[in-house]
Amino acid sequence: MTQIKICGLMREQDTQAINEVHPDFAGFVFAKSRRQISLATALKFRELIDDDIPTAGVFVNEPLQNMLDIYHSGAIQIVQLHGNESEETVKALKQAGATVFQVYKPNAKITPTAADYVMLDSGNGSGITLDWSRVPQAPHPFILAGGLTPENVTVAITAVHPDVIDVSSGVETNGQKDADKIRAIVATTHAN
Repeated sequence: MTQIKICGLMREQDTQAINEVHPDFAGFVFAKSRRQISLATALKFRELIDDDIPTAGVFVNEPLQNMLDIYHSGAIQIVQLHGNESEETVKALKQAGATVFQVYKPNAKITPTAADYVMLDSGNGSGITLDWSRVPQAPHPFILAGGLTPENVTVAITAVHPDVIDVSSGVETNGQKDADKIRAIVATTHAN
């Protein structure tokens, strides 16, 4: 079964949709973005999300201490690195107990990493779909992100065989999470 992460939760009703369908992971964006939320909001959402759904924090070139502080607050269990973070940063986060998702852009050379998962993403919640036929053979566990929707997720899983898919804009309507789309993509993903 392919796992799924719903990223970019911004409203309390998003947490209700998450609890209803039980994706394998949920995500909060701490990096500058229209989906960015504060630590206080993330802590409130973490309280509302079922305990057995791990939450990830999305960061871009954030100072290590800030990421550690957010991790130690209990808001997140996973640190998702979208910038040019060093392998030393990955190791320091893991040493603190965090699970680490290391994100690569298309055409980037995927190098050996201590991260728990490697993610290939077309671009920070942009909704741009990757050319799945050109996805390099990636180490596992592997996360696929970028332009995934309830309509195309089966094709993506069949083409790439990721361990996890990560979706944000693909389950939005007018810039907000859509509970019907979340239901559809979680059901479809878990069926593959």
